[in-house]
Parts: sequence; C-alpha cells; structure tokens
Amino acid sequence: MWVAELRFTLIADTSLSRAEQAIRHYLECLIFQGQMLGREFPTYQTEDGFISRLLVPEPEALQQHWHSQRGADALEQLAQAGLGYPQLRLLGQDLMANHTDPCAEPEALIQFCSFSAMNSVLYCAEHFAPVPLYRLRQGGDDFEALIRWQLQYQALDEIQMQQDRVLPRQAELSLQQFGSALNKMGYQQARALSAELGKPVYYYLYSGSSHNCALEAEKPCPACGGQWRLEQPWHQLFDFRCDRCQLVSNIAFDCS
Repeated sequence: MWVAELRFTLIADTSLSRAEQAIRHYLECLIFQGQMLGREFPTYQTEDGFISRLLVPEPEALQQHWHSQRGADALEQLAQAGLGYPQLRLLGQDLMANHTDPCAEPEALIQFCSFSAMNSVLYCAEHFAPVPLYRLRQGGDDFEALIRWQLQYQALDEIQMQQDRVLPRQAELSLQQFGSALNKMGYQQARALSAELGKPVYYYLYSGSSHNCALEAEKPCPACGGQWRLEQPWHQLFDFRCDRCQLVSNIAFDCS
C-alpha cells in the first residue's frame, strides 16, 4: 500500500462547488473499483488547483486501463468542471499496511475482512496477501456492492472488538452466524465472483465465541453439514475449510 497525492490542475474557470463535486465523484469511482483504499481523501486547494491525499494498493493502481466504465466517465467529466487530468505523486510505501499480493493470476481467492484493514477483501489463497480488485475486472461494472459489504462488515467488527462495547451480542451474531443478513450477502458475492472468474473464492466465516468449546473443533460445515476440519491450520488462521461450499473458518477465539 502506498501513500500518494493526486493533483487536479485548473484549466478553465469553475466554481468551488463544481470542482469539489467532480473530484469527489472521481475519487469515489476509484474507491469502488479498488484503485483507491479507505473511505477518506483529505483534499485542499492550492493556487492552481486541488490536491487529494490518498492510499493506493500499488504504484500503477491509478492507470486508466484499470478504470471501470463509471471511473472512465468520471475522469472525462473532470474537464467539464474546469479540471485537467489528475497527476499522481507517490509519497512512499505505508509501513503499517499489508503488502499487495505478487501473483499475476491467483489460482484461488479468499474473501476475508477485518475492521482494521483498509486493503482489498480478496486475498490470494496461496500467499494470503490482498489482491487489488481492479486486477480482476476492468472496463465494465465496478465492485461497489463488495465495497459496501466491506464497510458494513468493518463497522460491526469494530463494535464487537471494543472493550466498552455497545450492542456487542448483535454485532457478533451478525459476523458469526452463517445465516445472518451480512454473511448471506458476503457469501453470495463470493459465489458470484467464483462463477465470474472461474476459480474458487472462499468466504471467511468469523468465529469469536462458542456455546461449547469441547465440541468446537468438531463442528460441521454450516452450509452442507459435512466434515471440514483441517489437520493443520491454513495460513495459521483457518482451522476449517470446505472445498465443496468454498467456506473457511476458525476455532472460536474464546476456545483457543
């Protein structure tokens, strides 16, 4: 993950509101395509334009060929607001963030999310490193539905991770129960991506607590009821994997 600045130079008379709206729309399109990470993009005005501070998965993330159709349209609309094509300046690599996966074409993916990670929710199944979303699809629809699922997941995960928690039980149930609205949405998106990409996309089912730790290690796959316990944890995190249902999970952290 890299810290960067994006400069929007004024090329024609415009108003602050028109420029702000065009910049915001373009940056939101980058977010929904996975070209820009996080939800915040501090933007300030200079003598000849505007500068936005942002995070990108890798140095080439903002190249135009990675854009969705909506992103390409938003790029062209900048000129209508009196702004030139944005100029990228890389400031340095984020030392606190996960590094982008090196695979050119991962054979399988894991859909994994946590409240503290701003990177892509799709991880290479071999290296367990985040795969930029734009590598998976360009020029058409973006990943807005997946990003919006990520935002909801992270909001609930942060609630249940706090020491002085509000609604902790409701948040944990949403994350932990396979039949919750949150997990139904996420699992459906993983299966749709698997069909689109022609490769497994495993969905991670969080497990924080258990009613019976003595039986936790023997719990069946929640989708098919089959045996899915692994002899050794996968990536030192996943104790369970069902290849048929493309699900992974862990022994409840309270039981570890």
